[in-house]
Amino acid sequence: MVLYASPTFDGWIHDKKTADAAYSIPPGFTLAQDTGYQGYCPEGITVVQPQKKPKGKELTPEQKQDNRLISSFRVRMEHVIGSIKRYRTVKDEYRLRKNLFVERVFTTCAALHNFRIKDRTLTHENKLI
Repeated sequence: MVLYASPTFDGWIHDKKTADAAYSIPPGFTLAQDTGYQGYCPEGITVVQPQKKPKGKELTPEQKQDNRLISSFRVRMEHVIGSIKRYRTVKDEYRLRKNLFVERVFTTCAALHNFRIKDRTLTHENKLI
């Protein structure tokens, strides 16, 4: 379920720059982030991020296991993003920037995703006839 959507940015902007400019996370939260946010660590936040393999070395079995756990959580977030992007309008570029139009398109599609997953009475396990 989508609980928060950050403001949108034009063009290709690095994830960390976006986070520095737009995110304000209250202290006490745990933030699961990917390696695109390397170096983003707000004060009072617990950051969970996969470990990168050092040059010329290998990760320890414990680090590999931690990376698997983080990845199993992150893959669900990526599936949500993919589910929102099933609405083609999210992927299109808009020149209309008045009245927060682009943000409204994304939040509407996120709300449609939330609505779609909220009531899953018709699934392949328990089809109603």
